[in-house]
Amino acid sequence: MSDKITVGGQAVIEGVMMRGPKKVATAVRTPEKKIEIQIKDVNSLSERFPILKKPLLRGCVSLGESLVMGIRSLSYSAQMAGEDDEQISDKELAGTIIFAFVLAAILFVAIPTGAAKLFHFITEDPVFLNLMEGALRLLIFLGYIAAISAMKDIQRVFQYHGAEHKTIACFEAGEALTVENVKKHTRLHKRCGTSFLLIVMLVSIFVFAFLGWPDLWLRILSRVVLLPVVAGISYEIIKLSANSSNCVLGWAIKPGLWLQYMTTREPDDDMIEVAIESVKAVLPEDKIPAGTGEYRQSVAGATEAVAV
Repeated sequence: MSDKITVGGQAVIEGVMMRGPKKVATAVRTPEKKIEIQIKDVNSLSERFPILKKPLLRGCVSLGESLVMGIRSLSYSAQMAGEDDEQISDKELAGTIIFAFVLAAILFVAIPTGAAKLFHFITEDPVFLNLMEGALRLLIFLGYIAAISAMKDIQRVFQYHGAEHKTIACFEAGEALTVENVKKHTRLHKRCGTSFLLIVMLVSIFVFAFLGWPDLWLRILSRVVLLPVVAGISYEIIKLSANSSNCVLGWAIKPGLWLQYMTTREPDDDMIEVAIESVKAVLPEDKIPAGTGEYRQSVAGATEAVAV
């Protein structure tokens, strides 16, 4: 079963977003303690343009689509959880993505490559300076994760992150999607976005190491331009490791699994129920594991098509 269908997702505000082969669903626990579900049909770019399924290209497409769906799901969850009055518009979505990209470029590109000049007193070797830049980028990333992990509201999102992983693991094991079954599984997962981001940081160190040491703006530009290449390579590593018992690939993703101890928390039963409903919503009826029961309370839902 699980080798035929791949399910992935992310935690949102008081809920979980899951993506299956044909649908994406965002399940949210409302202030009234009910579960609201938004279900959307997904028309992926790679389905319309098969060339985008090729190695390296598919990683960039997946990253872009995940970003768009993630922001939309966060907007929906904020509305359902009572933290926002209305969902984000397409114009606001575009603005949010641009802002996030610029902020990430400043934090993880401009600052580390600018600060790497502090190591000139050791050597002028460009390879060494690029490696130091990569080390600074990695430290900033880990520091950022550590900082947000200490925030109470984020810790609750990380509990839903744990619920997402445990529920997917239960489905992949072919077990009935029940709270008791889900609780038995690990909250760490090979295909986690946390692991992907860490691999991006590590791959970028090697990709950028041999680019020389031009002026600051050229260094920043080269990093931004090569980001799709880095993302594509990182995606292939994640994809291979998820379906391989190769010990080299296994060790390559170990740091990402360790980092998930920071970005996930053990969920409570209510959170697991939300994650279960989200997974069920994206599965064809005949692929829902036998023994999976109906949710004991009413579940509201809406379905619409969306192109990503």
